[in-house]
Amino acid sequence: MNTSASHISLIVAPGKSDRSVIDASGKVLIVPDGWDLLPPGDAGLTRRVKAAGPTWTVQIKKGRKIFSQGIWASALTIATKRSELEAERATESYAKKRASNSVRREKKQTQYVGAFEESVLQFLDFDTRYESVAKQLAKLVTEHATPVGSGTVARTERIPIEQRAESAVIAWMRHQTTAYDNMTIARVKGERREVRRMLAQISRELLNAYRRGLAVNESSCPLQLALRQLSNASNPTIHD
Repeated sequence: MNTSASHISLIVAPGKSDRSVIDASGKVLIVPDGWDLLPPGDAGLTRRVKAAGPTWTVQIKKGRKIFSQGIWASALTIATKRSELEAERATESYAKKRASNSVRREKKQTQYVGAFEESVLQFLDFDTRYESVAKQLAKLVTEHATPVGSGTVARTERIPIEQRAESAVIAWMRHQTTAYDNMTIARVKGERREVRRMLAQISRELLNAYRRGLAVNESSCPLQLALRQLSNASNPTIHD
């Protein structure tokens, strides 16, 4: 155990004790005296502390996702940068800038939601006899997939919006029109992926029926049942 790495910034994992961490090589490091843990949550403060000197960023991995547990840094640096940031945030100019940024973000989100819903409609491409079904489905998929911070495929910019729309529809169908959420899937490598692939094919076949304008039994069609259930949930009957 040592603190020789206190002069460089690292990405580490939590250690067994409150003031220990584990570096990328598996070595246990003791947090230097005079350092504090800055919890996650204030991105502005975190950026300033990181820019001011060496820090140890504590991360844990759950599945494919990485979660921050904060950063270790000089307590003096954290206190100084927090004080500076609080003073800046108290100014009128900062308040105006924040309000302007909020308006811009809302406008950007509104535009994206509209563009995404249109992409979903284009992917669905239902026959005209099912135009109302397509619109209802597109709206539900968009409402689920596009909220900021939702973590859905719709929020990634790594693939074109057309692919995001397709993936979002298939994901919605998997959860709403199949038994996926209640399935017991063996913990075998690749098994869940194979189940998802199979269900995706079933969903695509169902969507193709609507694209071709085929007659659909509304009382048993999984899509119609899901749409009715969600519609009833959002518009509950009020009894006197």
